Amino acid sequence: MADWFFNPRYPRVLLVLFALYWLAWAIRPLYRADWLLENFLLILFLAGLILTHQRFPLSNVSYTLIFIYVCLHTVGAHYTYSKVPYDDWFRTLFGSGLNELLGFERNHYDRLVHFSFGFLLAYPIREVFLRVAGARGFWGYYLPLDVTMSFSMVFELFEWAAAVVFGGELGQAYLGTQGDVWDAHKDMALASLGAALAMGATALLNVWLQRDFAREWAESLRVKHSAPLGEDEIARLRRRR
Repeated sequence: MADWFFNPRYPRVLLVLFALYWLAWAIRPLYRADWLLENFLLILFLAGLILTHQRFPLSNVSYTLIFIYVCLHTVGAHYTYSKVPYDDWFRTLFGSGLNELLGFERNHYDRLVHFSFGFLLAYPIREVFLRVAGARGFWGYYLPLDVTMSFSMVFELFEWAAAVVFGGELGQAYLGTQGDVWDAHKDMALASLGAALAMGATALLNVWLQRDFAREWAESLRVKHSAPLGEDEIARLRRRR
């Protein structure tokens, strides 16, 4: 792998590249109000990464995956997800539209980004679980999948709340269901599928590279405390007072 990928300055390079990329797409978005709404969570997310970088830097692999995801999101924010003209771009390059080729009847850019949310961000979430919570074996793959699914659900609730609060054209543009009553369910399913594929690929890579993979997996599922918790734990804690 190229030496630049191991350079400690690599995250800063990605940050500068994304800042330039974001500024270019910030020029004359299709709907400025929707663009502001779409970028609210993005700015909070990036601010968190920047503020924690010195104390808790992620791997360059994780930063690269995050970079790709936020680039995809930035395009969606510029046009609003339901109006990203990927079909026109594809037609310009290949002479026919992608929707026509695949038989799509709606704009599927939002579906791509929801899938990418799981596929690209599950690994950074896994890195946090391994380094902070000490997750190993089965839990190092299941917990990132579970959290990715949970975040996807929370975001759908956030979209619904924003649509209710802002209402009108802005609310509908942000919600982006395009008339599909099962839109939220499909979005969550795609994010879950992306995360499952990412964790599956990570597991296969570790099976190949990690000599003690099977032992670690088995150890992670071993019962660590034979005594039940709940009321027994409450009684134990009361005795210690």
